[in-house]
Amino acid sequence: MGGGGQQREEGKTDSGKAGGVYTWEDVQSHCTKTDQWVVINRKVYNVTQWAKRHPGGFRVLYHYAGEDATAAVMKDFQDLYVKAESQGMFRTRPLFFILHLGHIILLEVLALLMVRYFGTNWIVTLLCAVMLATAQSQAGWLQHDFGHLSVFKKSYWNHVVHKFVIGHIKGASANWWNHRHFQHHAKPNVVLKDPDINMLNLFVLGDSQPVEYGIKKIKNMPYNHQHKYFFLVGPPLLIPIFFHLQIIQTMISRRYWVDLVWFMSFYIRYFYCYVPLYGVIGATALLFFVRFMESHWFVWVTQMNHIPMEIDYEKHQDWLTMQLQSTCNVEQSFFNDWFSGHLNFQIEHHLFPRMPRHNYYLVAPHVEALCKKHGIPYQTKTLWQAFSDIVT
Repeated sequence: MGGGGQQREEGKTDSGKAGGVYTWEDVQSHCTKTDQWVVINRKVYNVTQWAKRHPGGFRVLYHYAGEDATAAVMKDFQDLYVKAESQGMFRTRPLFFILHLGHIILLEVLALLMVRYFGTNWIVTLLCAVMLATAQSQAGWLQHDFGHLSVFKKSYWNHVVHKFVIGHIKGASANWWNHRHFQHHAKPNVVLKDPDINMLNLFVLGDSQPVEYGIKKIKNMPYNHQHKYFFLVGPPLLIPIFFHLQIIQTMISRRYWVDLVWFMSFYIRYFYCYVPLYGVIGATALLFFVRFMESHWFVWVTQMNHIPMEIDYEKHQDWLTMQLQSTCNVEQSFFNDWFSGHLNFQIEHHLFPRMPRHNYYLVAPHVEALCKKHGIPYQTKTLWQAFSDIVT
């Protein structure tokens, strides 16, 4: 199918039987939630019904409705993918994830024992909150690994442990995370399609949206001051307020009862441990403070790789170009790897989302060489520069 829409392609129904030939105009007209066609390997598929059962959520295929959804990558990248597989870069080191889970559990146990042994004065409470926030943040990176099916060979065990980590250890929903995060990977930094840049009219991101909002004189918020109120609304409130309410609403409205049970198990465990020490109000305040600190950690790390990059409406770019233009890296160090859950290798994560994160450093030089060969920007920043670029 050519860009001019003159060439024709074999059409496919859901059952795979030939259904005719179509022009690009034919395909592009089927781009609604109730009528979705996509092109994969130059064949046209009606995915309207299957989209509802897509493991990444119904919106993932909808974002590609009327488009070519083939993983349109350069031959060099395809060769690199094969090379990475042959060199064992997709092979998991179980000890890495065992130790990672172990240090999360250890932090939680030590925090509780410290309060029980030394009392609930403000110094001990502050140390307890810092340890719990660290455990929660690290658990966030760990659930991300299982959510991407990058730990176990069988998807089933990734899903099971994912529900345990995000549900019982963090008090969130696996399905809510999957449906949100997979949209991000499908269309990173694409306005109206990537939920990570859908700021509910609180912030106007990128180069085109601020101009557009200025021309239309949309006055929902004082956007010319967003770099100031960002510090009061964004990092501190995303997890304890916005995400928490969205998770509850999603689980109930979509009937994710298994996720709800895991979600409740976290709160039962937490309040069972801390209400005898702080009372109901005190334990609730402590948890909110933990979420408050975790939220700062989460926002700065997750946004340092994307917010400073290109943010725009759908341009129908090929998959590889879209991933590279919307991501950048932060330099490697033991602290940066641990602090960011290896999301300092954001480029490699987006190109190889199922690769165990402890192998990103192995494939990174190959990706950088590929980008250099084809004149594609490959940005690596210091952690401080990455944080300051968010504000800029």
